[in-house]
Amino acid sequence: MSRDLPPLNALRAFEAVARLGSVSQAAEQLHVTHGAVSRQLKALEAHLGIRLFDKDGRGLKLTDAGSRLREVSSDAFDRLRGVCAELSQDSHEAPFVLGCSGSLLARWFIPRLGRLNAELPDLRLHLSAGEGDLDPRRPGLDALLVFAEPPWPADMQVLELASERIGPVLSPHFSRFEALRQAPAQALLDESLLHTTSRPQAWPSWARHNGIDPQALRYGQGFEHLYYLLEAAVAGLGVAIAPEPLVSDDLRAGRLAAPWGFSETPAQLALWVPRRAADGRARQLAHWLRNELKGTA
Repeated sequence: MSRDLPPLNALRAFEAVARLGSVSQAAEQLHVTHGAVSRQLKALEAHLGIRLFDKDGRGLKLTDAGSRLREVSSDAFDRLRGVCAELSQDSHEAPFVLGCSGSLLARWFIPRLGRLNAELPDLRLHLSAGEGDLDPRRPGLDALLVFAEPPWPADMQVLELASERIGPVLSPHFSRFEALRQAPAQALLDESLLHTTSRPQAWPSWARHNGIDPQALRYGQGFEHLYYLLEAAVAGLGVAIAPEPLVSDDLRAGRLAAPWGFSETPAQLALWVPRRAADGRARQLAHWLRNELKGTA
């Protein structure tokens, strides 16, 4: 068998079909005809001397060999796309694209964005919001700001910024605020706690740290995202749990109170930077974020 690589166009056609699961969709994405893609697949199978697809009804199904090639080719083409995207623009003129959750963006980053732009004007920061669907490996994203626990992925340069601290918060407008503000943490066992499906372990983690049986907690209204949970707390709907930075401005303004303080978790707020894209701007941003977070605590 030849040890030369197959033609690049054949590999490109295979990667597109394997990723999209359709010859027609691959042809549309590659701006070629259905027949051209089919010919490339046949040429690739002939070059390798193996079958990569089996017919599955009116469609195609990857063989074991095809699955192995898909894993490698998808990674290779993703890396090529990322590097080409970086090379095609002047890194000094391009913005630094930072991904973070919508909750962190709205409740912590935006109030500080003017100060960051004034102090780091050359960074040209561009923010990309998401909820659990942001991947720093994605081409076009330079870094990800995220709460997460070690161990860190080997392909990431992880710049740790601050330990995560979480705690219960409630509004002075909450009907039981006066009864709870001087009560011990155990009093929360009588409350229907506001919670979020994006962080189901937040309440149990806090409870264990404060000597409370997590099984004894009672849950009330749930919210899909942390941002909505905290808006509900500010509106006086009940007791929520939150990372300290996301409620620091509300605490200072008196919109929320944290009678039981905040407990440290194993997680870190960290800047994840793909090693392929690591540059001085990430460390510059990390330094600014660390200083800003010290003022939040």
